[in-house]
Amino acid sequence: MPRTTTLVFAGDSITDSGRDRDDIASLGDGYVRLIAQTVDSRGETVVNKGISGNRAVDLEARWDDILAAGPDVLTVYIGVNDMWRRFDNDDPTSAEDFETTVAGLLQTARDAGVPRILLIEPFFVPVRDDQVSWLDDLNPKRDAVRRLAERFDATLVELHDAVTAAAAEHGAAAIVPDGVHPTPQGSAIIADAWLAAHLGAVVETPGKAGSA
Repeated sequence: MPRTTTLVFAGDSITDSGRDRDDIASLGDGYVRLIAQTVDSRGETVVNKGISGNRAVDLEARWDDILAAGPDVLTVYIGVNDMWRRFDNDDPTSAEDFETTVAGLLQTARDAGVPRILLIEPFFVPVRDDQVSWLDDLNPKRDAVRRLAERFDATLVELHDAVTAAAAEHGAAAIVPDGVHPTPQGSAIIADAWLAAHLGAVVETPGKAGSA
């Protein structure tokens, strides 16, 4: 019997999405679950290692546990809290520090023999006028993720423009009511983008805005 491919997802609340952290099989109710439903027939096992509120430094603190899950495909989705904490807790993370931390994680993963890495671009949709300037903090971190994808030969999952366009078309309330946490339709956009990057073809999951 061929060896099962293990897909490990590391990130913050968008990845966590309410999973039971005491149950390794729990995937939450977000994009990771949608991906698992799609790849199940391919013999791929999905592990959700997202924890709500995490920043890059929080991933760093628990990186050994994430790698212990044995990823054949490791997805890292981090960055929005590195922006958000500047504005809700006066605890900023510079783009330089963010990039340095994530680079260290990716180097450790490569050194551990992880064969494939996907980096998901963080997004934010301002839902208040005063939040528009928040993108000035996020955009350099998005640029950092792009550079890191190239540096570590990782697959980039582009997301910010797709979520922004969907929110403009359908209204933020239908996609990301607070600008960050997706509805089922928003989660489907994330899952579709990941699947397209992973499989090299467009595969749509149920639940996206405008789908049946």
